[in-house]
Amino acid sequence: MRDIVGLYLHPPTRALVLCADEKSQIQALDRTQPLLPMRPGTPERRTHDYRRHGTTSLFAALDIATGKVIGETHRRHRSLEFRSFLDRIDTEVPADLDIHLVLDNYGTHKTPMIQRWLVRHPRFQLHFTPTYSSWINQVERWFGLLTEKQIRRGTHRSTRALEDAIRLYLATYNADPRPFVWIKTADEILDSIARFCLRTSEAGH
Repeated sequence: MRDIVGLYLHPPTRALVLCADEKSQIQALDRTQPLLPMRPGTPERRTHDYRRHGTTSLFAALDIATGKVIGETHRRHRSLEFRSFLDRIDTEVPADLDIHLVLDNYGTHKTPMIQRWLVRHPRFQLHFTPTYSSWINQVERWFGLLTEKQIRRGTHRSTRALEDAIRLYLATYNADPRPFVWIKTADEILDSIARFCLRTSEAGH
């Protein structure tokens, strides 16, 4: 964890730090009744029931320096799709830059297929978040923005409509991207986590 926090706070020169992950099984949902917008004194209302119209997965990599996101959707979520996404990153990032990729420990990221790909692309260096610590991957916060601003309140009557909405959000966001700003040092963050762990362990949780 200290390695990744340090990478955020002091990124290496001539290198790009990308936080990458997959938001899998995003459902294309169609509410059974139209959403009722917020009015003075009345909150926004929506039906509790919906119809499902398939799922898709979003592969995304967030540049911690600029906030720009490289993303693409796939109907399946396998090493094959992840390798395709790595190819996309390799194409979009200038060839003279090394790439530090922050990932979680999902099995798709460690298969023999991916290992062979990495041997052929030595400028990629992978940094895995500790187990149960995927929250430290900044792209997870960006997934939260995507969910809040585009997916949760949307109506999607097909998987293609959902994917179009995701691509629209990507294009709109990348027109004016903003990086997440860390305002504490690595030691302050780790000390805060240590205090939390101590409190929860003393409480018997």
